[in-house]
Amino acid sequence: MTDQCPREVVTSLLKLSPSCDSAALAMWEVTLSQPHTLEKVLREVLSKLQDQRLRRMFSSSTEDTCIHHLALLASSDITSEEFAGLYKVQRYLRRPSLVLLSLVLRGLVTLSQRPETAGKMLVLLPDIMETQQDASTDNKMKALLVFRNVMGRMKRKEASPTALQLVEKLLPLFDDESSQLRELSICLFKDVIQMVVGNDKQQMKKNVRRSLLPLFFHMSDQSESVAKASREALLVAAKLLKWKQLKHLTQTQQTCRIGECLLVQDRSRVEEYLSQSLPYLKDAQVTLREAAVRFIGLAAQHLRDKSEEKLSEICTALQLLDKDAELSVSSLAAQTMLILRCPREQPTSGWTLRALCCWPCKGRQK
Repeated sequence: MTDQCPREVVTSLLKLSPSCDSAALAMWEVTLSQPHTLEKVLREVLSKLQDQRLRRMFSSSTEDTCIHHLALLASSDITSEEFAGLYKVQRYLRRPSLVLLSLVLRGLVTLSQRPETAGKMLVLLPDIMETQQDASTDNKMKALLVFRNVMGRMKRKEASPTALQLVEKLLPLFDDESSQLRELSICLFKDVIQMVVGNDKQQMKKNVRRSLLPLFFHMSDQSESVAKASREALLVAAKLLKWKQLKHLTQTQQTCRIGECLLVQDRSRVEEYLSQSLPYLKDAQVTLREAAVRFIGLAAQHLRDKSEEKLSEICTALQLLDKDAELSVSSLAAQTMLILRCPREQPTSGWTLRALCCWPCKGRQK
C-alpha cells in the first residue's frame, strides 16, 4: 500500500503522533524501515508538513523537526554541507524523548544503507553517540548499525576522529546482557580501531590495551558468535599493537595461554588487569566467571606487591564464590585460594595455577 499510495499513507501517519501510543509508534517504525519506499514516503512528508493544518496535528515541534530533517536527509536536492548547516542550527538529537529517539534511529538505519545518504550523516554521529548513555538495548543496536553503515563508507582520514571517540563508548557494551549487542559492539570495535591515522594511532593503542582483557574473557562467551567476534577483534588488536606472541596465540586459538601472555607482555598493567577482572566474578555467565577466576590466580603471581595483605584481598574477592550456584566455579575459586595461600607448598590435588588455567579450557573443547 505504501508503494502504491504513499500520499494516503503519509496523511494517515501525520495524524498519528509517534508518541501518542504504541500502535502509532509501530506504524511509524514499519514505514521508516522499508528502504524501497522510504524516499517516496519522506518526499510526501516534506510536502505535507507545509500544510499548517496537518502540522498542528503533530504533538510537538520536536517531532515535526525530526521528521522534517529525515525527509531532507533523503532528498537528493540537498548536499551534505547544506544538511550539516541545517542540523547544527537545531540539533534535535541532543535531548530527544525515548520514543522519538527510537523512531529517528529507525529511519537513520534505513537511510544509512544508501551510500548517497550515508555520506550526509557524519554531522549526526557525535549527537547519536551522546544519546546512548541511558538508551534501551534496541536503540543502542540501531545506533551501532548507523555507525557501522556510515563509517564503513568514510575515508580513514575522515573517520579517524570519530573512531577514536566511538571506541570508548563501545567498551562497556562488550558486557551487555544482550548477546546481539555484545556481538555487534565487538564487531564494530574491530572495524573502527583500524580506521585511525596519524597522531590518533597512539591514543587508539591506549584504548585498545583497555579492551584486551574483556575480549579475552569473551572468547569464553557462551554465545558462539560473541566468542568468535571476540577472537577476531583480539587478533586485530594484537596486530595494531604489534604483539607477535598474542597474535600467534589468538590465531592458533591457544586460549589457555593468552592470559599469561597479557601479563608477561605488559607487566606494568597487572594491577589494572586485576581491577578489570573483579567485576567478572559476578558475571551472569558461568564461563566468564571461570575465566575471571583463572586469570586472577595467574595475575596474583605476577604482582610486584605479593604481600600477605595483597594476597588476602584477592582471596577475599574469590571467597565470595564459595556459594556460587555452579560447582565448577566454587571449586575453581577454592583451589585457586588454596594455591595462593600456600605458594611454597604443592596442593594435595597436584594442581598449579597454570594447570587450573588450562583445565577448564580443555573441558570446553571436548
